[in-house]
Order: sequence, then C-alpha cells, then structure tokens
Amino acid sequence: MKRLAILGSTGSIGVSTLEIVTEHPDCFEVVALTAGRNLALLEEQIARFRPQLVAVPDQVNAQRLEERIGTDGPRILYGTAGLISCAVESPADMVVSAIVGAAGLEPTLAAIQAGRDVALANKETLVIAGELVMSAAAESGCRLFPVDSEHSAIFQSLEGHRKADVRRLILTASGGPFRNWSLEDLQEVTPQDALAHPNWTMGRKITIDSATMMNKGLEVIEAHWLFNVPVEKIDVHIHPESIVHSLVEYVDGALLAQLGIPDMKTPIAYALTYPQRLPLDLPALDLCRLGQLNFAAPNSQCFPCLGLAYDAIKRGGTTPAVLNAANELAVDAFLHEKVGFLDIPRIIGSVVERHSSSAASNLEQILSADAWARQTAHAVICEIQGASYP
Repeated sequence: MKRLAILGSTGSIGVSTLEIVTEHPDCFEVVALTAGRNLALLEEQIARFRPQLVAVPDQVNAQRLEERIGTDGPRILYGTAGLISCAVESPADMVVSAIVGAAGLEPTLAAIQAGRDVALANKETLVIAGELVMSAAAESGCRLFPVDSEHSAIFQSLEGHRKADVRRLILTASGGPFRNWSLEDLQEVTPQDALAHPNWTMGRKITIDSATMMNKGLEVIEAHWLFNVPVEKIDVHIHPESIVHSLVEYVDGALLAQLGIPDMKTPIAYALTYPQRLPLDLPALDLCRLGQLNFAAPNSQCFPCLGLAYDAIKRGGTTPAVLNAANELAVDAFLHEKVGFLDIPRIIGSVVERHSSSAASNLEQILSADAWARQTAHAVICEIQGASYP
C-alpha cells in the first residue's frame, strides 16, 4: 500500500487523485492533505480519508478548521511551514504536488530534498527553479513522475527507447476556446468566455492559461527540464480534439504518441503506480466514432504568451520565474476584470523586459526574483488601469 501526501487536495488534480484512491482503497493510504480556503470540501476529505497531517493557508483558517472537526481530527498546520511539514514529516511514500502556482515550489522542493518520490502536477516548480529542482532530485535519488497529460504522454513514449535517438518532443495543445478567434474578437473576451474550456475541466487559473496558451509555454519549459531536451527540440501543435496528448519524434522519422480521452485520472494513476497500470472507471476511446484527428500550428500573433515562454527559457536564469510571477498577477487581474484578455501578454512582456536576469542557483535568488516580478507586475497593471490596484 502506497502512502500519499496530497498537496492541493481540493483542486481539480487533488480531487481526481482522491477519486482514484476511493476506486482502489487497497492500493493507497492518505497520510497528509493540504488545501486552500475550501474548508467545507477539506472537512469532507478529512472525514473520509483520515489523514495524520493537514495544512491550510493561515492561522485563521487553521482555527476555523479545528473548530469544525473537533479534537479527534488530524494535526492541523498552516502557512508554507505547514505545507513543508506535510511533505516531509508525514510518513508518505509519494507526495502529489498539485498546488497551483509558485506557492507549490517550496513544499515540492522540500519533498525532493527529503528523497520523497513526487507526482508532479505543479508545473511552476520546474518553470521557476528547474535547475535547482533537478539537481536536488539527482542528489536525493528521488523520482519525479509527471502528472500533466502532455508530459505523461512524453514519459510513456520515451519508455524503452534511447534518449540519443530522440529528434524532438511535440506537445499538443487544445488551443482553448479561442483558437479560431481574430485579434479583434479577442479584445472583447470576458473571464466567463475564457473559463469555458471546450475539452478539460480545470481550475480557474490554469483554464485562463490554456486560453492564452501560456499554459503550453510553461509546459515547454517544464519539458525542457524534466526530459533534459534543448528547448529548440520542443515544438507545439494545436490539436483540438485533445486525444493525442503528446508525441516523441525519433531520428528515423518514427512518431510515438499516447492517446486517450481527455481525463486527468489516467496520467495521475500512472504517476501513482508506475510502472503498473490501474483499471479505471473511464469510458474507452472509440477512434472509429471519433473519425478524425486534426493538427495545426499555433497562431503566434493572437497568442504571444507561447513565444514569451520560449524567450524566457532561452534567456534562462531568473527570467522564467519572473515570467511565471507576472503571469499569475496578470491572470488574477483579468479574472477580477481589472484588465483585458489581451493585456495579459502585454503585462508579462513589460515585466520581463524590465528584468535583468541573474543566476537562479539557490532558492533565495529565485524567491527574490519572484517578489520583484509581482511588485513590478502590480505597477504595470496600475499603469494600464490608470489607478491603484489592490
């Protein structure tokens, strides 16, 4: 039985992970859970899975949770220190890193340094601190198992083949809800429009990232570090059906791909049980009924965030951390209807342009760059608004 610490248990990945645990109770034990402010769902998860440790964002929410579950519940922690404790002090065999955004970096890195295997859904960990994280994994001897459907597909398509024979990696992207929209149309996009993803059910932030194609840019950076492949050998194809989750092209021209319905349970389960596969209660992929698969090149004019991500990893150092932080602030401002959809890449580009990249060799340097980028992005948003922004 594998013991799991799930960081981000009330988000979409965390909920899907716990559904897999429920399907296969003989395979898993949940020993730690962390969540944001959805205390009602967290309380249900605690009652059902009986973890030893739980962490929430702050002391106020920790006290509220203690009042709700009483004295017979798990030990309740809070803040970054609480997240780290759940990752390294619980008796977990594997840490599921499913916190959204830069907040996932420190507990994930702590788990890696402690030698815990990690099922990695928090792509920002590698975007922000790829060199540091991969060095820590090599030193501790832990394994990183990708949970993103694209990286899981690449991981599976690389199995049993020589790394030296890889010509390129091809990440597929649905293109989001606006793949056929013009620049003029995109000027009128609302948060409600952008949150209506045609294929995937995800959290709000990652859904907006998918609509801008920044999510794919972050995945390019993640793939660069995870598979040790030069960014020049990583391409993106628009694939509206979201059936081919990614491909590996070999030097002999062969393309290997992993196909499946668009449901995150498949890559999550593979990360949890590698190299075994679990039977899952999911519908089969009917290729005959589907009929066709379509592919196209990304539209760089309408979706410049993808190019911004490529440029950031080529610049290296602290630039990807700055890119990520600026994106988080820009997306939040858009969701609060303070800026427009097309302002998101403008904000990110402005912040990155103002940044003087430095080495990202330790956590302090990375966190400093992240803080600078957030402050600068806030200023850029205020410039766009012509007013203060909270």
